[in-house]
Amino acid sequence: MFSKYLKSLSILKKFLFINFIIFTIISLFTFIYLSNVQPNLIKKKSIKHVNVINNTINTLTRLDIKFVDDDIRKFLFSTRFIFQNLDRVIFFDNDFNLVGDTDTLDLDPRSFSTRLEDIEFESLDESKNINKNKNKNINLTENKILSFKEILKDYSSSNTYGNSYTFLQEDLNQFRLITIKNVIKDNLNVGYLAIEENANDIKTATDERTAFVLRTAIAVGFVILIFSFVLSRYFIKPIQNLVSYTKVIKEKSQTKTNIDSLKSRNDELGLLSKSLDDMTIELQKRVTHAENFSTDLVHEIRNPLASLKSASEILQDTNNPEQRLKLLNILSHDVLRIERLITDYSQMLKDEVALSKEKMKKINVEPIIQSVVDDYNNIQTVKKNIKIHYENDGNEKYIINGIENRIEQIIANLLDNSISFSREGQNIFVNISNSLDRMIIVKITDEVQGFKENDTSKIFKRFYSNRPDKFGEHSGLGLNIVKNLVDLHDGQILASNRLDMDGAIVEIKFPSVQS
Repeated sequence: MFSKYLKSLSILKKFLFINFIIFTIISLFTFIYLSNVQPNLIKKKSIKHVNVINNTINTLTRLDIKFVDDDIRKFLFSTRFIFQNLDRVIFFDNDFNLVGDTDTLDLDPRSFSTRLEDIEFESLDESKNINKNKNKNINLTENKILSFKEILKDYSSSNTYGNSYTFLQEDLNQFRLITIKNVIKDNLNVGYLAIEENANDIKTATDERTAFVLRTAIAVGFVILIFSFVLSRYFIKPIQNLVSYTKVIKEKSQTKTNIDSLKSRNDELGLLSKSLDDMTIELQKRVTHAENFSTDLVHEIRNPLASLKSASEILQDTNNPEQRLKLLNILSHDVLRIERLITDYSQMLKDEVALSKEKMKKINVEPIIQSVVDDYNNIQTVKKNIKIHYENDGNEKYIINGIENRIEQIIANLLDNSISFSREGQNIFVNISNSLDRMIIVKITDEVQGFKENDTSKIFKRFYSNRPDKFGEHSGLGLNIVKNLVDLHDGQILASNRLDMDGAIVEIKFPSVQS
């Protein structure tokens, strides 16, 4: 369910949603941390108080100090070093009466603090204390501050009686930590001991941590906001433009897109836009090529089909043996022509699929060409007594970036074309050489009648049909396939007629590379 919901969101919404989840989890842990900061700090101070109280009780028991004013006063003077690091230590008897207070003795300069005016405690004379409270106009209920007597009464009847008890009192800007514990001697409760300490540092530490967390949260939120804007402006919007561009291409719409502005970027999205645009243009070229090729193929097949139809109709109406034989030859000729067209077209489609999977590598074309020439010599010498001569300019290597079986196909198609027009006993010459402009030149020269076209580049078009005396024996695709394969190797192919005698020359130039 969650994954489906996440998949349905846009990239920006996914980013914000995931950040919200992470931010919520971090906030939860932060809240737990802040909730435990104050209790942990209080616990540390409380442990210190408990240790002092336990040590004091042990000392009182060992010295047999009674919980009366004189004994406690003497005790405080004799052991004042114990309480020098504490703000206030208070002693009460078993009836909750104050019998000793470090703030009333000259034990430490802190005893003269003005804080004494803000501290309310239960005095020996209860009526005097009540009058004092009235004069100060202090409402204990409103300020939620209990007197020590009330606290001790609650403590003596609580479940924590017998153990130390720590609590907080906050009055205006004073944050006080108080720990109390009863004193037992000979299994009897003889009094109470309380330690009071200014704990404003706890409040300060808690407030500082809370403020730091809030500042951090605001800063993180601001950073997320800025990053969301950058993500939307420089990434999401360009990607949406690319999606719109693909939809326009898919729907063949005439809507104008701003793909050019994306292509001008120098980052990864710019490269993606260029690649997508190049791929689209290439696909459009292939589609156009396939459509044109199909149209040409239909046109080329229509002619022999019309000839077949006419010859078959005439064949039914004639009884002349000579004419019937002539018509049968026409039928056979047209069937063979259709077969060649379909076979070559099928092979061309297979070659295009194979070419998309094959990779270029450095190859030496000299042994490849020589191998093809040797194979054709073995066949054609026997069939038509046609001799194919091979020669080079003396170099050992002719290195190009190419595909070995495609180089073989180029040479084989050109030799097939020359042989088909050659008469018995004629020669074909294959020459390979290096040029000064770092090109490797392959020439195939024959001795047959040359090209009739003044513009010899036309012979490389699909279904070229201006061939002397051999019309119908070729599909018109062989030289076009050669042209496409040469273009694939970044080469050039030219055709011309021989000047010294009858014959044609086909010249191919491949870019040379270092071995």
